[in-house]
Amino acid sequence: MQPDAKRNAAVRLLAFLTGASLLLGGCMLGPKYHTPTVVAPSSYKETPAPDAAAAGIWQPAKPSDAVIPGNWWEMFHDPLLNSLEERVNVSNQTLASAEASFMASRSLVKEARSQLFPTVQTSPSITREHNSSNVGGLVVPTNSASKSFSDYSFPFDATWVPDLWGRIRNTIKASAYGAQASAADLADTRLTLQSEVAVDYFELRSQDALKQLLDSTVTAYKQSLNLTQVLYQTGIDSAESVAQAETQLDTAEAQDSNVGILRSQYEHAIAMLVGQPASTFSIPFEPLKAVPPAVPLGVPSQLLERRPDIAAAERLVAQANAEIGIARAAYFPDLTLSASGGFESSGITDWFTWPSRFWSVGPSLAEPIFEGGLRRATTEQYRATYDETVANYRQTALTAFQQVEDNLAALRILLTEIGQQQVAIDSSQRYLALATERFRDGIDPYLNVISAQTTLLGNQQTMVTLQEQQITASVQLIESLGGGWNVTQIPSTHSLVAKSH
Repeated sequence: MQPDAKRNAAVRLLAFLTGASLLLGGCMLGPKYHTPTVVAPSSYKETPAPDAAAAGIWQPAKPSDAVIPGNWWEMFHDPLLNSLEERVNVSNQTLASAEASFMASRSLVKEARSQLFPTVQTSPSITREHNSSNVGGLVVPTNSASKSFSDYSFPFDATWVPDLWGRIRNTIKASAYGAQASAADLADTRLTLQSEVAVDYFELRSQDALKQLLDSTVTAYKQSLNLTQVLYQTGIDSAESVAQAETQLDTAEAQDSNVGILRSQYEHAIAMLVGQPASTFSIPFEPLKAVPPAVPLGVPSQLLERRPDIAAAERLVAQANAEIGIARAAYFPDLTLSASGGFESSGITDWFTWPSRFWSVGPSLAEPIFEGGLRRATTEQYRATYDETVANYRQTALTAFQQVEDNLAALRILLTEIGQQQVAIDSSQRYLALATERFRDGIDPYLNVISAQTTLLGNQQTMVTLQEQQITASVQLIESLGGGWNVTQIPSTHSLVAKSH
Protein backbone atom coordinates (compact mmCIF):
# COMPACT_ATOMS: atom_id res chain seq x y z
CA MET A 1 0.00 0.00 0.00
CA GLN A 2 1.29 3.48 -0.88
CA PRO A 3 2.07 5.96 1.93
CA ASP A 4 -0.82 8.23 0.94
CA ALA A 5 -3.19 5.29 0.89
CA LYS A 6 -2.03 4.21 4.35
CA ARG A 7 -2.49 7.71 5.64
CA ASN A 8 -6.00 7.98 4.21
CA ALA A 9 -6.94 4.61 5.69
CA ALA A 10 -5.72 5.68 9.13
CA VAL A 11 -7.64 8.94 8.91
CA ARG A 12 -10.81 7.08 7.89
CA LEU A 13 -10.38 4.64 10.78
CA LEU A 14 -9.90 7.47 13.23
CA ALA A 15 -12.97 9.27 11.89
CA PHE A 16 -15.05 6.09 12.16
CA LEU A 17 -13.99 5.44 15.75
CA THR A 18 -14.59 9.05 16.69
CA GLY A 19 -18.12 8.96 15.26
CA ALA A 20 -18.80 5.65 16.94
CA SER A 21 -17.61 6.99 20.28
CA LEU A 22 -19.86 10.02 19.94
CA LEU A 23 -22.85 7.76 19.24
CA LEU A 24 -22.01 5.55 22.20
CA GLY A 25 -21.46 8.58 24.38
CA GLY A 26 -25.13 8.54 25.32
CA CYS A 27 -24.64 5.26 27.20
CA MET A 28 -24.81 5.87 30.95
CA LEU A 29 -24.26 2.95 33.27
CA GLY A 30 -25.48 2.95 36.83
CA PRO A 31 -28.87 3.00 38.58
CA LYS A 32 -31.21 5.91 38.04
CA TYR A 33 -31.33 8.08 41.13
CA HIS A 34 -34.45 8.51 43.21
CA THR A 35 -34.52 10.35 46.51
CA PRO A 36 -34.96 7.77 49.30
CA THR A 37 -38.34 7.83 50.94
CA VAL A 38 -38.70 9.25 54.45
CA VAL A 39 -42.03 8.90 56.23
CA ALA A 40 -42.91 12.32 57.65
CA PRO A 41 -45.77 12.64 60.14
CA SER A 42 -48.77 14.70 59.12
CA SER A 43 -48.32 17.03 62.11
CA TYR A 44 -46.10 17.53 65.10
CA LYS A 45 -47.01 15.63 68.23
CA GLU A 46 -46.54 18.75 70.34
CA THR A 47 -49.40 20.59 68.65
CA PRO A 48 -49.37 24.21 69.84
CA ALA A 49 -52.04 24.88 72.42
CA PRO A 50 -54.10 28.08 72.18
CA ASP A 51 -52.47 29.55 75.30
CA ALA A 52 -49.00 28.93 73.86
CA ALA A 53 -49.87 30.68 70.62
CA ALA A 54 -51.41 33.53 72.57
CA ALA A 55 -48.21 33.84 74.60
CA GLY A 56 -46.26 34.31 71.38
CA ILE A 57 -44.04 31.24 71.80
CA TRP A 58 -44.87 29.63 68.47
CA GLN A 59 -47.32 29.93 65.62
CA PRO A 60 -49.49 27.24 64.03
CA ALA A 61 -48.72 26.40 60.43
CA LYS A 62 -50.16 28.93 58.00
CA PRO A 63 -49.34 29.17 54.28
CA SER A 64 -48.77 32.90 54.59
CA ASP A 65 -46.40 33.00 57.55
CA ALA A 66 -44.96 29.50 57.96
CA VAL A 67 -41.47 30.61 56.96
CA ILE A 68 -38.77 31.69 59.40
CA PRO A 69 -36.91 34.78 58.16
CA GLY A 70 -33.30 34.37 57.04
CA ASN A 71 -32.01 36.72 59.75
CA TRP A 72 -33.99 34.83 62.35
CA TRP A 73 -32.16 36.41 65.32
CA GLU A 74 -33.87 39.71 64.54
CA MET A 75 -37.07 38.13 65.89
CA PHE A 76 -35.65 38.71 69.39
CA HIS A 77 -35.39 42.50 68.83
CA ASP A 78 -31.93 42.88 70.42
CA PRO A 79 -29.60 45.25 68.51
CA LEU A 80 -26.45 43.92 70.18
CA LEU A 81 -27.36 40.34 69.31
CA ASN A 82 -27.98 41.44 65.72
CA SER A 83 -24.49 42.95 65.46
CA LEU A 84 -22.88 39.84 66.97
CA GLU A 85 -24.66 37.56 64.50
CA GLU A 86 -23.50 39.66 61.56
CA ARG A 87 -19.90 39.36 62.75
CA VAL A 88 -20.15 35.57 62.67
CA ASN A 89 -20.54 35.65 58.88
CA VAL A 90 -17.46 37.85 58.53
CA SER A 91 -14.96 36.78 61.15
CA ASN A 92 -15.67 33.28 62.43
CA GLN A 93 -12.78 30.99 61.50
CA THR A 94 -14.77 27.76 61.66
CA LEU A 95 -17.12 29.23 59.08
CA ALA A 96 -14.16 30.38 56.97
CA SER A 97 -12.82 26.83 57.03
CA ALA A 98 -16.19 25.44 55.90
CA GLU A 99 -16.32 27.97 53.07
CA ALA A 100 -12.85 26.93 51.93
CA SER A 101 -13.94 23.29 52.03
CA PHE A 102 -16.89 24.12 49.76
CA MET A 103 -14.62 25.95 47.31
CA ALA A 104 -12.32 22.93 47.21
CA SER A 105 -15.23 20.57 46.52
CA ARG A 106 -16.47 22.86 43.76
CA SER A 107 -13.02 22.71 42.16
CA LEU A 108 -13.33 18.92 42.04
CA VAL A 109 -16.20 19.41 39.59
CA LYS A 110 -13.84 21.34 37.31
CA GLU A 111 -11.26 18.59 37.57
CA ALA A 112 -13.82 15.92 36.67
CA ARG A 113 -15.21 17.91 33.74
CA SER A 114 -11.75 18.40 32.24
CA GLN A 115 -11.65 14.66 31.50
CA LEU A 116 -14.30 15.11 28.79
CA PHE A 117 -11.82 16.94 26.55
CA PRO A 118 -8.69 15.82 24.68
CA THR A 119 -5.29 16.35 26.20
CA VAL A 120 -2.88 18.18 23.92
CA GLN A 121 0.73 18.82 24.79
CA THR A 122 3.99 19.76 23.15
CA SER A 123 7.61 19.38 24.14
CA PRO A 124 9.91 21.21 21.68
CA SER A 125 13.61 20.49 22.02
CA ILE A 126 16.97 21.28 20.48
CA THR A 127 19.70 18.75 21.15
CA ARG A 128 23.25 18.24 20.04
CA GLU A 129 24.26 14.56 19.99
CA HIS A 130 27.58 12.76 19.68
CA ASN A 131 27.67 9.09 18.66
CA SER A 132 30.16 6.63 20.10
CA SER A 133 32.99 5.57 17.83
CA ASN A 134 32.68 1.95 19.02
CA VAL A 135 29.10 0.90 18.34
CA GLY A 136 28.02 -2.10 16.29
CA GLY A 137 31.58 -3.15 15.38
CA LEU A 138 32.15 0.04 13.40
CA VAL A 139 35.23 2.08 14.02
CA VAL A 140 34.67 5.73 13.23
CA PRO A 141 37.75 7.92 12.90
CA THR A 142 38.06 10.18 15.89
CA ASN A 143 38.26 13.21 13.68
CA SER A 144 35.11 12.29 11.74
CA ALA A 145 32.37 14.88 11.87
CA SER A 146 29.72 12.25 11.08
CA LYS A 147 29.56 11.13 14.71
CA SER A 148 28.10 14.52 15.80
CA PHE A 149 24.78 16.00 14.72
CA SER A 150 21.95 18.30 15.87
CA ASP A 151 18.28 17.42 16.32
CA TYR A 152 15.54 20.08 16.15
CA SER A 153 12.16 18.72 17.25
CA PHE A 154 8.75 20.38 17.63
CA PRO A 155 6.22 17.57 18.41
CA PHE A 156 2.52 17.70 19.29
CA ASP A 157 0.69 14.88 21.07
CA ALA A 158 -3.08 14.61 21.45
CA THR A 159 -4.95 11.98 23.46
CA TRP A 160 -8.66 11.57 23.99
CA VAL A 161 -10.53 8.90 25.92
CA PRO A 162 -14.20 9.08 24.84
CA ASP A 163 -16.72 8.66 27.65
CA LEU A 164 -18.36 5.58 26.11
CA TRP A 165 -19.85 4.16 29.29
CA GLY A 166 -20.54 7.34 31.28
CA ARG A 167 -17.61 6.95 33.66
CA ILE A 168 -16.58 10.60 33.30
CA ARG A 169 -20.14 11.91 33.35
CA ASN A 170 -20.90 9.92 36.48
CA THR A 171 -17.69 11.29 37.99
CA ILE A 172 -18.86 14.81 37.18
CA LYS A 173 -22.24 14.09 38.76
CA ALA A 174 -20.64 12.57 41.85
CA SER A 175 -18.36 15.59 42.23
CA ALA A 176 -21.27 18.00 41.74
CA TYR A 177 -23.40 16.17 44.29
CA GLY A 178 -20.45 16.22 46.69
CA ALA A 179 -20.11 19.98 46.16
CA GLN A 180 -23.82 20.40 46.88
CA ALA A 181 -23.42 18.39 50.09
CA SER A 182 -20.51 20.64 51.01
CA ALA A 183 -22.67 23.71 50.37
CA ALA A 184 -25.35 22.30 52.67
CA ASP A 185 -22.68 21.50 55.28
CA LEU A 186 -21.55 25.12 55.04
CA ALA A 187 -25.11 26.30 55.67
CA ASP A 188 -25.43 23.89 58.59
CA THR A 189 -22.16 25.13 60.08
CA ARG A 190 -23.32 28.73 59.74
CA LEU A 191 -26.67 27.95 61.39
CA THR A 192 -24.97 26.07 64.24
CA LEU A 193 -22.57 28.95 64.91
CA GLN A 194 -25.35 31.52 64.79
CA SER A 195 -27.38 29.46 67.26
CA GLU A 196 -24.37 29.10 69.56
CA VAL A 197 -23.92 32.86 69.59
CA ALA A 198 -27.58 33.42 70.46
CA VAL A 199 -27.60 30.74 73.17
CA ASP A 200 -24.37 31.99 74.75
CA TYR A 201 -25.64 35.56 74.57
CA PHE A 202 -28.92 34.79 76.33
CA GLU A 203 -27.14 32.65 78.92
CA LEU A 204 -24.83 35.61 79.59
CA ARG A 205 -27.88 37.85 79.96
CA SER A 206 -29.32 35.29 82.36
CA GLN A 207 -26.18 35.55 84.45
CA ASP A 208 -26.70 39.32 84.45
CA ALA A 209 -30.26 38.75 85.68
CA LEU A 210 -28.94 36.45 88.39
CA LYS A 211 -26.34 39.05 89.33
CA GLN A 212 -29.07 41.68 89.60
CA LEU A 213 -31.11 39.33 91.81
CA LEU A 214 -28.17 38.56 94.09
CA ASP A 215 -27.21 42.23 94.31
CA SER A 216 -30.71 43.07 95.53
CA THR A 217 -30.61 40.06 97.86
CA VAL A 218 -27.32 41.23 99.38
CA THR A 219 -28.90 44.64 99.94
CA ALA A 220 -31.91 43.06 101.63
CA TYR A 221 -29.70 40.87 103.81
CA LYS A 222 -27.69 43.92 104.89
CA GLN A 223 -30.93 45.56 105.98
CA SER A 224 -31.85 42.44 107.92
CA LEU A 225 -28.43 42.42 109.58
CA ASN A 226 -28.88 46.06 110.59
CA LEU A 227 -32.27 45.18 112.04
CA THR A 228 -30.88 42.33 114.14
CA GLN A 229 -28.02 44.52 115.37
CA VAL A 230 -30.46 47.24 116.45
CA LEU A 231 -32.66 44.70 118.22
CA TYR A 232 -29.64 43.16 119.88
CA GLN A 233 -28.38 46.54 121.07
CA THR A 234 -31.79 47.31 122.53
CA GLY A 235 -31.83 43.98 124.29
CA ILE A 236 -34.76 42.59 122.33
CA ASP A 237 -32.78 40.01 120.35
CA SER A 238 -29.70 37.86 120.94
CA ALA A 239 -26.16 37.75 119.56
CA GLU A 240 -27.10 34.45 117.93
CA SER A 241 -29.50 36.25 115.56
CA VAL A 242 -26.76 38.73 114.63
CA ALA A 243 -24.37 35.86 113.85
CA GLN A 244 -27.03 34.13 111.74
CA ALA A 245 -27.70 37.33 109.77
CA GLU A 246 -23.96 37.85 109.23
CA THR A 247 -23.52 34.28 107.99
CA GLN A 248 -26.42 34.61 105.59
CA LEU A 249 -25.06 37.89 104.24
CA ASP A 250 -21.56 36.47 103.76
CA THR A 251 -22.98 33.46 101.88
CA ALA A 252 -25.05 35.67 99.57
CA GLU A 253 -22.04 37.90 98.84
CA ALA A 254 -19.97 34.83 97.89
CA GLN A 255 -22.75 33.64 95.55
CA ASP A 256 -22.94 37.12 94.06
CA SER A 257 -19.21 37.13 93.30
CA ASN A 258 -19.30 33.62 91.87
CA VAL A 259 -21.70 34.71 89.10
CA GLY A 260 -18.82 36.54 87.44
CA ILE A 261 -17.00 33.29 86.58
CA LEU A 262 -19.71 31.86 84.31
CA ARG A 263 -20.50 35.26 82.82
CA SER A 264 -16.86 35.73 81.84
CA GLN A 265 -16.78 32.29 80.23
CA TYR A 266 -19.87 33.06 78.15
CA GLU A 267 -18.34 36.39 77.13
CA HIS A 268 -15.11 34.67 76.07
CA ALA A 269 -17.06 32.04 74.13
CA ILE A 270 -18.93 34.73 72.22
CA ALA A 271 -15.63 36.49 71.45
CA MET A 272 -14.30 33.30 69.91
CA LEU A 273 -17.46 32.80 67.85
CA VAL A 274 -17.31 36.32 66.40
CA GLY A 275 -13.60 35.96 65.62
CA GLN A 276 -12.20 38.38 68.19
CA PRO A 277 -9.61 37.77 70.94
CA ALA A 278 -11.27 37.40 74.32
CA SER A 279 -8.83 39.93 75.79
CA THR A 280 -10.23 42.74 73.65
CA PHE A 281 -13.91 41.81 73.79
CA SER A 282 -16.57 42.77 76.31
CA ILE A 283 -20.34 42.93 76.58
CA PRO A 284 -21.96 45.52 78.86
CA PHE A 285 -24.10 44.40 81.78
CA GLU A 286 -27.82 44.08 81.06
CA PRO A 287 -30.23 41.56 82.61
CA LEU A 288 -32.22 39.27 80.36
CA LYS A 289 -35.27 41.02 78.92
CA ALA A 290 -35.89 39.12 75.68
CA VAL A 291 -39.03 37.04 75.39
CA PRO A 292 -39.49 34.04 73.10
CA PRO A 293 -40.72 35.15 69.66
CA ALA A 294 -43.54 33.55 67.75
CA VAL A 295 -41.80 30.83 65.71
CA PRO A 296 -43.60 29.65 62.54
CA LEU A 297 -43.61 25.84 62.63
CA GLY A 298 -44.77 24.83 59.18
CA VAL A 299 -45.55 21.12 58.72
CA PRO A 300 -43.21 18.15 59.29
CA SER A 301 -42.89 17.33 55.58
CA GLN A 302 -41.36 20.78 54.99
CA LEU A 303 -38.61 19.98 57.47
CA LEU A 304 -36.92 17.74 54.88
CA GLU A 305 -36.37 20.80 52.68
CA ARG A 306 -35.50 23.28 55.44
CA ARG A 307 -32.76 21.46 57.31
CA PRO A 308 -29.30 21.83 55.73
CA ASP A 309 -28.02 18.69 57.45
CA ILE A 310 -30.84 16.65 55.87
CA ALA A 311 -30.08 18.19 52.47
CA ALA A 312 -26.38 17.35 52.85
CA ALA A 313 -27.20 13.75 53.75
CA GLU A 314 -29.49 13.43 50.71
CA ARG A 315 -26.84 14.83 48.36
CA LEU A 316 -24.38 12.25 49.69
CA VAL A 317 -26.89 9.56 48.73
CA ALA A 318 -27.00 10.95 45.19
CA GLN A 319 -23.19 11.01 45.10
CA ALA A 320 -23.00 7.38 46.23
CA ASN A 321 -25.53 6.41 43.53
CA ALA A 322 -23.39 8.06 40.82
CA GLU A 323 -20.31 6.24 42.10
CA ILE A 324 -22.04 2.90 41.43
CA GLY A 325 -22.15 3.93 37.75
CA ILE A 326 -18.41 4.69 37.86
CA ALA A 327 -17.76 1.21 39.23
CA ARG A 328 -19.92 -0.43 36.54
CA ALA A 329 -18.06 1.37 33.77
CA ALA A 330 -14.90 -0.49 34.79
CA TYR A 331 -16.39 -3.68 33.30
CA PHE A 332 -16.08 -2.28 29.77
CA PRO A 333 -13.00 -1.47 27.67
CA ASP A 334 -11.50 1.99 27.46
CA LEU A 335 -10.98 3.41 23.97
CA THR A 336 -8.10 5.82 23.58
CA LEU A 337 -7.74 7.95 20.47
CA SER A 338 -4.25 9.35 20.06
CA ALA A 339 -2.40 11.34 17.45
CA SER A 340 1.02 12.90 17.28
CA GLY A 341 2.87 14.99 14.76
CA GLY A 342 5.26 17.84 14.33
CA PHE A 343 8.49 18.85 12.70
CA GLU A 344 11.95 17.37 13.14
CA SER A 345 15.18 18.17 11.37
CA SER A 346 18.94 18.05 11.84
CA GLY A 347 19.27 21.61 10.60
CA ILE A 348 17.57 24.74 11.85
CA THR A 349 17.13 26.17 8.35
CA ASP A 350 14.79 23.39 7.23
CA TRP A 351 13.21 22.72 10.63
CA PHE A 352 9.69 23.86 9.67
CA THR A 353 9.73 22.79 6.02
CA TRP A 354 7.18 20.33 4.70
CA PRO A 355 9.61 17.39 4.31
CA SER A 356 10.49 17.71 8.03
CA ARG A 357 6.98 16.80 9.13
CA PHE A 358 6.09 13.58 10.93
CA TRP A 359 2.81 12.21 12.27
CA SER A 360 1.05 9.16 13.62
CA VAL A 361 -2.57 8.45 14.48
CA GLY A 362 -4.47 5.46 15.77
CA PRO A 363 -6.84 4.08 18.40
CA SER A 364 -6.20 1.61 21.19
CA LEU A 365 -8.39 -0.48 23.48
CA ALA A 366 -7.63 -1.44 27.06
CA GLU A 367 -9.55 -4.15 28.88
CA PRO A 368 -8.39 -6.07 31.95
CA ILE A 369 -8.60 -9.83 31.34
CA PHE A 370 -8.15 -11.08 34.88
CA GLU A 371 -8.25 -9.09 38.14
CA GLY A 372 -9.29 -11.71 40.65
CA GLY A 373 -12.80 -10.26 41.21
CA LEU A 374 -11.58 -6.70 41.78
CA ARG A 375 -14.29 -5.01 39.71
CA ARG A 376 -17.09 -7.03 41.30
CA ALA A 377 -15.78 -6.30 44.77
CA THR A 378 -15.51 -2.58 43.93
CA THR A 379 -19.10 -2.49 42.69
CA GLU A 380 -20.30 -4.28 45.83
CA GLN A 381 -18.37 -1.76 47.91
CA TYR A 382 -20.08 1.20 46.25
CA ARG A 383 -23.50 -0.47 46.62
CA ALA A 384 -22.86 -0.96 50.32
CA THR A 385 -21.71 2.66 50.61
CA TYR A 386 -24.95 3.74 48.94
CA ASP A 387 -27.01 1.72 51.44
CA GLU A 388 -25.02 3.31 54.25
CA THR A 389 -25.72 6.84 53.02
CA VAL A 390 -29.44 6.04 52.68
CA ALA A 391 -29.52 4.86 56.29
CA ASN A 392 -27.63 7.99 57.41
CA TYR A 393 -30.07 10.19 55.49
CA ARG A 394 -33.09 8.60 57.12
CA GLN A 395 -31.46 8.74 60.54
CA THR A 396 -30.70 12.44 60.06
CA ALA A 397 -34.36 13.06 59.25
CA LEU A 398 -35.50 11.12 62.31
CA THR A 399 -33.10 13.11 64.49
CA ALA A 400 -34.50 16.34 63.05
CA PHE A 401 -38.08 15.37 63.95
CA GLN A 402 -36.90 14.44 67.44
CA GLN A 403 -35.17 17.79 67.96
CA VAL A 404 -38.24 19.74 66.90
CA GLU A 405 -40.48 17.73 69.20
CA ASP A 406 -37.98 18.07 72.08
CA ASN A 407 -37.95 21.85 71.86
CA LEU A 408 -41.71 22.10 71.35
CA ALA A 409 -42.22 19.97 74.46
CA ALA A 410 -39.72 22.07 76.40
CA LEU A 411 -41.48 25.31 75.45
CA ARG A 412 -44.90 23.89 76.27
CA ILE A 413 -43.85 22.61 79.68
CA LEU A 414 -41.76 25.67 80.53
CA LEU A 415 -44.70 27.94 79.78
CA THR A 416 -46.72 26.12 82.44
CA GLU A 417 -43.79 25.84 84.85
CA ILE A 418 -42.97 29.55 84.70
CA GLY A 419 -46.55 30.39 85.62
CA GLN A 420 -46.38 27.96 88.54
CA GLN A 421 -43.02 29.33 89.62
CA GLN A 422 -44.38 32.87 89.69
CA VAL A 423 -47.09 31.68 92.07
CA ALA A 424 -44.37 30.14 94.26
CA ILE A 425 -42.45 33.44 94.29
CA ASP A 426 -45.55 35.35 95.31
CA SER A 427 -46.16 32.89 98.15
CA SER A 428 -42.51 33.13 99.24
CA GLN A 429 -42.73 36.91 99.40
CA ARG A 430 -45.84 36.72 101.62
CA TYR A 431 -44.10 34.15 103.82
CA LEU A 432 -41.06 36.43 104.20
CA ALA A 433 -43.20 39.45 105.04
CA LEU A 434 -45.02 37.50 107.77
CA ALA A 435 -41.81 36.01 109.18
CA THR A 436 -40.13 39.42 109.32
CA GLU A 437 -43.13 40.98 111.05
CA ARG A 438 -43.31 38.22 113.66
CA PHE A 439 -39.56 38.55 114.27
CA ARG A 440 -39.87 42.30 114.84
CA ASP A 441 -42.67 41.67 117.30
CA GLY A 442 -40.49 39.15 119.14
CA ILE A 443 -42.86 36.28 118.48
CA ASP A 444 -40.55 34.07 116.35
CA PRO A 445 -36.76 33.71 116.21
CA TYR A 446 -34.66 35.12 113.39
CA LEU A 447 -34.18 31.58 112.07
CA ASN A 448 -37.70 31.76 110.60
CA VAL A 449 -36.71 34.90 108.66
CA ILE A 450 -33.63 33.15 107.31
CA SER A 451 -35.75 30.22 106.19
CA ALA A 452 -38.20 32.53 104.41
CA GLN A 453 -35.42 34.52 102.76
CA THR A 454 -33.71 31.32 101.58
CA THR A 455 -36.97 30.00 100.14
CA LEU A 456 -37.63 33.26 98.29
CA LEU A 457 -34.11 33.44 96.87
CA GLY A 458 -34.27 29.82 95.73
CA ASN A 459 -37.57 30.40 93.95
CA GLN A 460 -36.27 33.58 92.30
CA GLN A 461 -33.13 31.78 91.12
CA THR A 462 -35.29 29.00 89.72
CA MET A 463 -37.33 31.57 87.82
CA VAL A 464 -34.17 33.01 86.24
CA THR A 465 -33.14 29.49 85.21
CA LEU A 466 -36.57 28.74 83.74
CA GLN A 467 -36.57 31.96 81.73
CA GLU A 468 -33.10 31.12 80.46
CA GLN A 469 -34.25 27.64 79.45
CA GLN A 470 -37.29 29.11 77.70
CA ILE A 471 -35.34 31.60 75.61
CA THR A 472 -32.63 29.09 74.70
CA ALA A 473 -35.26 26.47 73.81
CA SER A 474 -36.78 29.05 71.49
CA VAL A 475 -33.39 29.52 69.77
CA GLN A 476 -32.93 25.76 69.53
CA LEU A 477 -36.42 25.36 68.08
CA ILE A 478 -35.54 27.84 65.33
CA GLU A 479 -32.30 25.94 64.70
CA SER A 480 -34.08 22.58 64.59
CA LEU A 481 -36.53 24.04 62.03
CA GLY A 482 -33.65 25.08 59.76
CA GLY A 483 -33.33 28.74 60.70
CA GLY A 484 -34.98 30.08 57.56
CA TRP A 485 -32.83 27.98 55.19
CA ASN A 486 -34.23 25.86 52.35
CA VAL A 487 -32.88 23.59 49.62
CA THR A 488 -33.26 26.24 46.91
CA GLN A 489 -30.14 27.87 48.34
CA ILE A 490 -27.99 24.91 47.27
CA PRO A 491 -26.21 25.62 43.95
CA SER A 492 -27.68 23.55 41.13
CA THR A 493 -25.61 20.91 39.34
CA HIS A 494 -25.95 22.96 36.16
CA SER A 495 -24.46 26.04 37.78
CA LEU A 496 -21.60 24.03 39.26
CA VAL A 497 -20.75 22.52 35.88
CA ALA A 498 -21.29 25.81 34.03
CA LYS A 499 -18.79 27.55 36.28
CA SER A 500 -16.22 24.98 35.28
CA HIS A 501 -15.56 26.54 31.89
